[in-house]
Order: sequence, then C-alpha cells, then structure tokens
Amino acid sequence: MESKLRGKSVLPDFVTARWTQLILGICCMALVANLQYAWTLFVNPMRVQNGWTLAGIQLAFSIFILVETWLVPIEGWAVDKFGPRPVIAIGAIFAGIAWVLNAHATSLAAIYVAAVFAGIGAGCVYGTCVGNALKLFPDRRGLAAGLTAAGFGAGAALTVIPIASMIAKSGYQHAFLFFGIAQGVLIFILALFIVRPSVPKGITIKPRLVQTKLDFTPGQMIKTPVFWLIYALFVAVAAGGLMATAQIGPIAKDYGLNKLPVTVLGITLPLLTMTLSIDSLCNGFTRPLCGLLSDRIGRENTMMLVFVGEGLAMLGLMRWGHDPYLFMTFAALIFLFWGEIFSIFPAICADTFGVKNAAGNAGTLYTAKGTASLLVPLGSFLAAGGNWDRVFMVGAVITIFAGLASKFVLQPKRNRFIQDGREPAAHGAIKGSRVSA
Repeated sequence: MESKLRGKSVLPDFVTARWTQLILGICCMALVANLQYAWTLFVNPMRVQNGWTLAGIQLAFSIFILVETWLVPIEGWAVDKFGPRPVIAIGAIFAGIAWVLNAHATSLAAIYVAAVFAGIGAGCVYGTCVGNALKLFPDRRGLAAGLTAAGFGAGAALTVIPIASMIAKSGYQHAFLFFGIAQGVLIFILALFIVRPSVPKGITIKPRLVQTKLDFTPGQMIKTPVFWLIYALFVAVAAGGLMATAQIGPIAKDYGLNKLPVTVLGITLPLLTMTLSIDSLCNGFTRPLCGLLSDRIGRENTMMLVFVGEGLAMLGLMRWGHDPYLFMTFAALIFLFWGEIFSIFPAICADTFGVKNAAGNAGTLYTAKGTASLLVPLGSFLAAGGNWDRVFMVGAVITIFAGLASKFVLQPKRNRFIQDGREPAAHGAIKGSRVSA
C-alpha cells in the first residue's frame, strides 16, 4: 500500500502520497533546469551584441554553479527546519528575478549579479527536491533520486527549441524576460502543493544495498575520510561534464558545425539546437536508468561502468567530432554517461550517512559540483585557438581514473566504514530509525 506523508495538511491524500510528491519535485526541477542547460544558447548572442569575451561571459556560468552548489547545505538545513514549501517558493522568486536581470543587463557585472540570483534559486529547488526523494524512497533511493535529477537534466529539452527560436526572432533579452517570468511563476505555484516528508514505514530494503543504521549530521559526516573520497570522485567526474555543458556551443562553432542543418527522424534543425535537444534528453534519461541500475547491481559497480564510458566518449568526440553526426553522437554519449552522477551520488550519500539529515548531507556533497565548476574557465584556457583536444584528453583521463577508483578503492572502504560499528560511533553519529528490512 502506498505510503502517505505524515503531518498536518489540508491537501488531499493523493496529493501528499509519496509518488505524487516525487512528480511535483520533478516538475519543479524541469522548470528550473534552463538556468544551467539553456545558458549555452545565450553565450554567442551576448558575445556578438555586446562585444564581451567568451571567458568573461562564461565566468557568469561558474558563479552560478558555485552559488547554486555552495549554498545548498544551508538550504538543506532550512528544508529540515522549515519544510520544503517555503524553500522552493523562495527559489522560484530568485530564479525568475535572475533571468529578468539578464534581460536588462548592460554590463558583465550585471550578468554576474544575475548569476548569483540564479544560483540561489536553482539551489533552493534542487536541494529540496532531491532531499525529499531520498527520504521518501529508501527502498528505491537510486531510482527516486534519478527521476528527480532527470527533471533537471531533461527539463531543458522541452524548451531548448522555443528558446533558440525566440532568440533568433526577438533577441536574447526577450527570451530571458519571457522564460524567466514564466518559470518563476510556475515553480511558485507547484511549491504550494509540496509538504514535509517523513520516512515511510515497513519498507523492504534489498540485501545488496549496503546502508548504515546510523544518522550523521553534515558536521559529523565531513569528519569521515570516506566522505572526502566520495567528494573527490564527484569533483573529478563533474568537471568534465560541466565543461561540455558550458562549452558545447563554442565547440560546435569552432568546428564550423553550429549552424549546419542536420536531419534526425525527419526533423531538420541547426546542428547546435539539435545537439542540445538530444543531449538534454540523454542527460535526463540516464539519471533514473543508472539510479535503477545502481539499486540492482550496487552503487560502485554502476559508477565504474559509466565513468569509464564518459572518458571513452570524450576521446571519441576528440577523434571523430568534426563529422556532424558523429559530433552529435559522442556529445550525447558524454551527457548520457555524465548525468548519472546526480542520482548515484545523492543515493550513496544517504546509504552511507543515513536518511534523517539527507537534505543537508546531500547538499553538502553537492558542493562538489561547485568545486568542479572552477575548472570550466580552465577548459576555455586549454582550448585557446580552438584546440579542444587538450580539454578532451584531460577530462578522459580524470573520469576513467575515477571509474576505476570507485570500484577498487571506494567500494571496500565504504563497506568497512558501514560494517565497523566503532568507526561511525567515533564521530558521534546519532542512532536513527532504520526502515525494516
């Protein structure tokens, strides 16, 4: 029987049911996804119209990622204290304001201010929705986190074509204004139907999923070596994907492919628009797929498969990316193998450090994405003169190494950490309610 969310609520039972709450979170994530995944559509129009440098514009992207990720622990604490509804509502307001500011910006400084607002808005929505999913689905933690993260990964696929069309017809400022107001209003409305979750009772946990019986606070968690190993792997794999996310437009332009018409399934679009649409779908699809896979074969086994796959896809884009259809293929594979980090890492965090403080703990781990974003400008530096081979080579080496380390270093260390009752106790972990197995 479907578990319901407990607590006082005037909403009908079907609204407060955990699957309905999951769907509401996915919708919020899809609406806020443009802040990151549609950004590359605005880069060249802003550069051409204002004469700003690529590095100067992309600094705004790094600011956005840093603010989005580094404030999530605070936002996660707010969720645990005040509930998800006010945090998502505040995020909606900040997300809408951000793109309205971009629409009226006449300097890079204004773009940077807007990036701060966008980061706060995206972080509020992202951290809250992922934290809710982890608490509601201890039995399907990878799948639930994956579906939620898929909203963020694939949500932009629904609006890439309309945004690109509006930029071409009305200018990038109009696109910023229209979509900024629309997404802010819709997220705010959805926030009114989201309630505080509680851990469902009587859930059966698969024996292959190693989960702790203790609940760590974020402060206790960061004192453990296993957390920093997980954090380092997150940074390593996120860095390559973020470079591709932010730079796919300039890469296509330097290859002379961005405006080339291509046809897929009878639909003809400029290559960059088609690539971004396919990439967003792959980025979203992989999150529940790999989350479900990790529920079945284990977190670290899945991490090894996909991290190595991402590195090989980067090498493929480096070698064959000047062909338009191979460019789209390998770009899609990079997103396919990269996007799963946003389902597996929150799941492995909750498995290792408990569910009671899942929002705050996952938010603390999520700052790894912000750390990885510091390498995005390095990608532009390495690619000086249009030579992207160095970027792909560095990214491939890092991600392949991370895949091997996940299996042969993280897995045994994490298993020992959970099975050794003395080590968690030494960090002052709190005995928490364990779902029945």
